[in-house]
Amino acid sequence: MFIKSLNIKTYSIMSIIFTLLLGLFFSACGSEGSATSENESNNASVQASPTIFDKELIGDFDPSQYIPKGLETTHSNRVRISVHVEGFTDGGEASLIGHFGEQRYRAASATVDGNGRFVFENDEPFREGIYIVALPNNTGFQISLVEGQMDLELKTRRGRLVEEMQVLTPNQENQLNFAIAQYESKNRSQIDSVNRIINSLEEGSEDRLKQERERDKLAAQRRAVILSLTNYYPNSLYAKFKVGGQNPELRRDLVNEDGTPNLRKQAYHFRNEFWNNIDFSDDRLLNTPVIINMTRRYMDELVPQNADSINKYASLLIDRTLDHPEYYQFFANWITNNFDARNTTIMDPEAVFVHMIQNYFTHERAFWSDPANIDGLQMRASEMEASLVGNQAPNVTANDPDGVPRTLLDSDKDYIVIYIFNPTCEHCMKETPLLVEWHNNNRDLADVYTIVLDTDYDEWTQYLRRTNMGNFINVYDPTNRAFYKKYYVDITPEIYVINPDRKIIAKNLKTFQIDTMIDRDKERRGVQ
Repeated sequence: MFIKSLNIKTYSIMSIIFTLLLGLFFSACGSEGSATSENESNNASVQASPTIFDKELIGDFDPSQYIPKGLETTHSNRVRISVHVEGFTDGGEASLIGHFGEQRYRAASATVDGNGRFVFENDEPFREGIYIVALPNNTGFQISLVEGQMDLELKTRRGRLVEEMQVLTPNQENQLNFAIAQYESKNRSQIDSVNRIINSLEEGSEDRLKQERERDKLAAQRRAVILSLTNYYPNSLYAKFKVGGQNPELRRDLVNEDGTPNLRKQAYHFRNEFWNNIDFSDDRLLNTPVIINMTRRYMDELVPQNADSINKYASLLIDRTLDHPEYYQFFANWITNNFDARNTTIMDPEAVFVHMIQNYFTHERAFWSDPANIDGLQMRASEMEASLVGNQAPNVTANDPDGVPRTLLDSDKDYIVIYIFNPTCEHCMKETPLLVEWHNNNRDLADVYTIVLDTDYDEWTQYLRRTNMGNFINVYDPTNRAFYKKYYVDITPEIYVINPDRKIIAKNLKTFQIDTMIDRDKERRGVQ
């Protein structure tokens, strides 16, 4: 059985953002190379400092010099991508790999002849998006396919797929694609050279600082080139793809009184501006790596991993897409699935589920789902919502083994631990002795109120005797009516903790985590 564990992170959100800014100057939309990754630049170690786009750094640098002007295309209804890789004599099968969300799929395949030639053909247009042409030797390159521009002839050389790529047919998308990819390749090579010099110099030395500034200038120049693409090609999918993946500019003006960076404020603005370069009116971006890469970074890295923050920033994102149904459906589904209890270790994944279902999976909004499915989701959310962390603890009254009604909130102890179990549950058999031992050491601090599920009276009472649970408050309701919609459990055992204010302060715990949760609550309440 799956038992959720408490997520205790040792890093701060500010340090994450600072690290991302240092390490990801070549964005998730960079140039191509290895067919095993979405793009080669995802793993580039640029290590530029967080001076993202600074006029002081780039001076009179003109980014337009690296952007080809006046590109035109010959529109064609034919779907034919012809590729010649000189020096590739291995043969084998090449693949055209498409993207949608977290999925990659093979859109087409072709046999590579002994001269390195192959052709992808299709009766119908491919879905508009960014594709990977994957060669049999696990290398490849990225192309952009849009309506009317899928009749394409390419020629390159093995080992220098991007650097020597020629687009032999007038094709705006891919002439722009490879012109920028070739510029980025040179820019990255320059930065790598500077990094090697930096690594040979003493940290803090004047020479090292000079080289670091040179590296920052190169990174800022690259950003300036990318951000200028839509000025010249505002409707280009490739341009929107590249611009959309750029990091927000770090707010270096946000400092503390002593002049040091105010990381908290910088992180706040970075998160809030993270999606500003995405054109949500263009559904084609969903068929590129940029949306899923940014979604993962935003929800899993930039947003603090607690239910309140996840709900806040999920709504800020989804509410931007209310008039863009394809994005709305993607984000609503992805966020709900990503923070499902089976896929996450945050304290209270049910709080995310309830928020998402009640706000975004309604009959009015979840246009892709059938009414019965929506009703089922709404019912499940209603079963969870009373027992979310931070809520006042619902009261429960049920009979103990002697038939005496026992009420949860009648306890006079500061804390109450609720233990929901089943006598035949394998993990319950392991957890119960640990909880008995914990309670024996903490009787003055807390009561343990146990709720048994899916059993009968004899099996229950035998289990109580066998596991020495006599010092707990043990109750049983064969109908489960006493507990329904009060304390949600998806799998046993389940542990809740209630504090002196009779609020739920923790759930989805193991016994060894109870002390940590109580100590944190005492600290918040100023109790020794």
